[in-house]
Amino acid sequence: MIIGLTGSIASGKSTVAEMLKGLQLPIVDADIVARVVVEPGTETLRNIVEAFGEDVLLDDGTLDRPKLGNIIFHKPAARKTLNDIIHPAIRREMLRQRDELLKHGARFVIMDIPLLFESHLQHFVEKILVVSVTEETQLRRLMERNNLSEKEAKARISSQLPLSEKEKGADAVIYNNESLKSTSEQLHKILRKWNVIE
Repeated sequence: MIIGLTGSIASGKSTVAEMLKGLQLPIVDADIVARVVVEPGTETLRNIVEAFGEDVLLDDGTLDRPKLGNIIFHKPAARKTLNDIIHPAIRREMLRQRDELLKHGARFVIMDIPLLFESHLQHFVEKILVVSVTEETQLRRLMERNNLSEKEAKARISSQLPLSEKEKGADAVIYNNESLKSTSEQLHKILRKWNVIE
């Protein structure tokens, strides 16, 4: 079974991903894949340099993320160009990793995709697990974690689909408002129900 794990910024998805790793479940992590596909020597990095010029590389040949970020931040067309290069590469690599794990006998694969709904990747998975928190908790955690003003934190939260919408598309929801113990108990209950663990 392929399980999609998702949430929103400061919802605690990474915490749940760590718990899943602790249960020895294989995870394909979209954030890690996003870094792997632009490593020096990859076709994706060559395409980025072709589109944006050598300036987006650091001296050691790796991608200068802040510089590229600044370029696309104010230019929607440039952002679209980058996404058109990078997203297909990420998807291909995620599916490659997933298929590799299945080939080697994994019965369950977790696909950790922060923007699962925003990127319309529901068809990649069979079950969707959403990690959710109340709006107040999300705002407070994000402000504390990233040292942001309320206005900055709200802007980041509003750039993603609201958690209430993600919950509607979920097969199961973990409410991560309280203790880690509570989160872990909810996770174990869901995994038992899905016959992932005993």
